[in-house]
Amino acid sequence: MDHSQMDHSAHMATAASEQRQAGVAQRGTDVMPFNLAATTHIFTKTAQGGVQQVVVKQADNAEQVKLTRLHLHEIRDQFLKGDFSGPERIHGQDMPGLAALKAARPGQIAITYRELKDGAELSYTTTQAALVVALHAWFDAQLSDHGKDAMAGHAAHGAMHKP
Repeated sequence: MDHSQMDHSAHMATAASEQRQAGVAQRGTDVMPFNLAATTHIFTKTAQGGVQQVVVKQADNAEQVKLTRLHLHEIRDQFLKGDFSGPERIHGQDMPGLAALKAARPGQIAITYRELKDGAELSYTTTQAALVVALHAWFDAQLSDHGKDAMAGHAAHGAMHKP
């Protein structure tokens, strides 16, 4: 990033964002069994919720693929029980969208797990407009917090784009 073109407040905001991302990465090692830098988190918003993918940058890294799949399978089970303690430990209890997701009643958010050739994905669907908004805010917060290790996905005509 070219800091020479920034004013002081922009420089301070960038430094704070980079510091937060470093803290998130450090706390992530306590929650995520895979190497964050070896993966990319892809967050695709949909009209009914969204899709969270974690893909390994080097698809032939079988150990990271296995760990990614294990983690997403485990957090799916936790999330279905209303347990969002993992994201809370990584991102903080005031993470956007998190309070609404934790308050959702069982069955209000369907979460499906699917393996990808280079990782796995979770699809979140709900008919509750407030929960769609919460999921989108939660995705945005993760995109910001994971920095270079995350990217926004793109839905094409309501279907998810698969990497």
